[in-house]
Amino acid sequence: MESSNAGLADKIQSLKREKNAIILAHNYQLGEVQDVADFVGDSLELSQQAARTQAEVIVFCGVHFMAETASILSPDKIVLLPEVNAGCPMANMITAEKLRQKKKELPQATVVSYINTTAAVKAESDLCCTSTNAVDLVAGLENEQILFVPDKYLGLYVSSRVKGKKITLWPGFCPVHAGIKPGHILKLKKEYPLAKVVVHPECRPEVIEIADEVLSTGGMCRYAKLEGVTQMIVGTEIGIIHRMQKENPGKLFIPVFKQAVCPTMKMITLDKIIRSLETLSPEVKVPEDIRVKAIGAVNRMLEIC
Repeated sequence: MESSNAGLADKIQSLKREKNAIILAHNYQLGEVQDVADFVGDSLELSQQAARTQAEVIVFCGVHFMAETASILSPDKIVLLPEVNAGCPMANMITAEKLRQKKKELPQATVVSYINTTAAVKAESDLCCTSTNAVDLVAGLENEQILFVPDKYLGLYVSSRVKGKKITLWPGFCPVHAGIKPGHILKLKKEYPLAKVVVHPECRPEVIEIADEVLSTGGMCRYAKLEGVTQMIVGTEIGIIHRMQKENPGKLFIPVFKQAVCPTMKMITLDKIIRSLETLSPEVKVPEDIRVKAIGAVNRMLEIC
């Protein structure tokens, strides 16, 4: 199997040079996909990285909204999503039309959309946020009325840390993070009393309450490198552990819940990357009218945070 993967990896490198391509992989991707990537990280970080490169082709190994974000930031590049059906359940819990209807109900509210949304939803938003900057961004807004979409758990996390705001939450959530329960953590804390518990802010409030740290995927990877962290109970999608172990040999990383797997994140394989590079498809291209509105929401976030 390893020799087979090595052969596929070599072919990918050859095609990448031929097509002047760059390969980006989200932290939740299969280990073999992360290993062939030029950059591994979170969605916005990867899109920003792609915009800075001279590559003409971006192969985004993630889910659909991530490829859209890359297209928003790099309209002059070809953005490929090796598996066209790799979507995000949470991003699919809101549509631009439903958001427009909600905005009519709350005309005075500033619409803050999580980066984990479609380009069409971003285009209907005042500004975007990430799991890293959501608290600071909302705290810094002048308006007291906020409509936060689509993740209610990230919104609850923000609400618990930002005072003086009336935050209306959209009823969306990440099924993977919502599946992590306090019992999973409490059991592991007994088995690994020296381990730090680090969870994602998309988790339930009762999970966040018993964690040592609440961090984005990028924040988790940086935290894992700290000298004082030798054991870590990881409360997010288990794909990130491949990167953590690779970057921190000798440390112990324990998944909070072994079933914390995003099926769509695992749809991309080395074979699909090869096919995508050979055919330059499936391409993700955000229509210009939507792109212009969506990049405004992203840029306003970057100006604040």
